[in-house]
Amino acid sequence: MDGYEGLTASIESAWGKFHSSDGGRQDLCLDEVSDVLETGRLAQCDAVRAVERLVTVALLSKSSQVQESALHAICTASTHYELPYRVVEPLASRADSFEPLLIGYALSVLGCTHDQAALPTLQRFLHHPHSEVRREAADAVAELHGHRASAQDKTA
Repeated sequence: MDGYEGLTASIESAWGKFHSSDGGRQDLCLDEVSDVLETGRLAQCDAVRAVERLVTVALLSKSSQVQESALHAICTASTHYELPYRVVEPLASRADSFEPLLIGYALSVLGCTHDQAALPTLQRFLHHPHSEVRREAADAVAELHGHRASAQDKTA
């Protein structure tokens, strides 16, 4: 098995353990997925597929530990891969349902998409009652605007 096959096998093994787990340590399985994403060595399509699965887990899990591990893994992916907004858009739709710590992860991911479609959600959280959420929203908005300004500079 070559290096790439080993990476994809690691992800599939982690997902297998996740689905066979009694729920007690599912978060550790997601940490394994995050470790593979952190290498930055997956093909874009495989990274996107992993993120799609992580988004589903983040939205459906009743465990805040599992949600946090899923969102952390998505954040990790967002630093190594260009995630299309359509893949993480469900996080924008449901961000209000997360506890404040988890909202921060979702906002960071949305900002990293560099897609202006994320802006209305991010702006809504600029007025959140928790200061950390407001800070994450401001950082994500700055990421969106900074990327847009950088792209405009390159075309000028």
